[in-house]
Amino acid sequence: MATYKIAILVGSLREESLNRRVAQSICAIRGDHLECSMVQIGKLPLYNQDYDALPEQPEEYVRFRDQIRSADGILFVTPEYNRGVPGVLKNAIDVGSRPYGESVWNGKPAAIISASPGSIGGFGANHQLRQACVFLNMPVMQQPEAYLGNVTDDSFDADGCLKDGPLKDLVTKLAHAFHDWVDVIHRARAALAGTEERKAKEREPADA
Repeated sequence: MATYKIAILVGSLREESLNRRVAQSICAIRGDHLECSMVQIGKLPLYNQDYDALPEQPEEYVRFRDQIRSADGILFVTPEYNRGVPGVLKNAIDVGSRPYGESVWNGKPAAIISASPGSIGGFGANHQLRQACVFLNMPVMQQPEAYLGNVTDDSFDADGCLKDGPLKDLVTKLAHAFHDWVDVIHRARAALAGTEERKAKEREPADA
């Protein structure tokens, strides 16, 4: 079974973020075949189109784009702020999508998880993020949907991982489904590339 490099973006900067701990739990569950790295987004300068014309991009932009570019898949784990995507995460999405025509998000398989102490589990942020991913040409895992409600500090153990129970069972299901989603996207593309290569060779003229 293939192992994939996963870039995780957490939409909260809080040190004890519930969403960060959910992300860490996913890494622990599928650490055998998901090589996870948390991509820091808190120090990214606010996106400004003037940067696009500069001969050298801000150092934080370069670092961030390189991390996303090298990933096999993207996992977004986010709270909901005022029924929408947190500003820090939206800024990271904008930074990665520019300059025009050079988006590092293009084609990256992704999954979106939203977690909240509230009962609706960040539904609004989750779907705003899905809209952005459609425009960015990111194939997003559709099922199982991941609106994790009623998540609190008590949901985690002393190591920051989810305690045994229904929430952990759901996150375990999500972790396995995400690995399979990334795998099927990459395998399908490899198969398609092989088919196109064979067709190209078939079109080549025979030696005289």
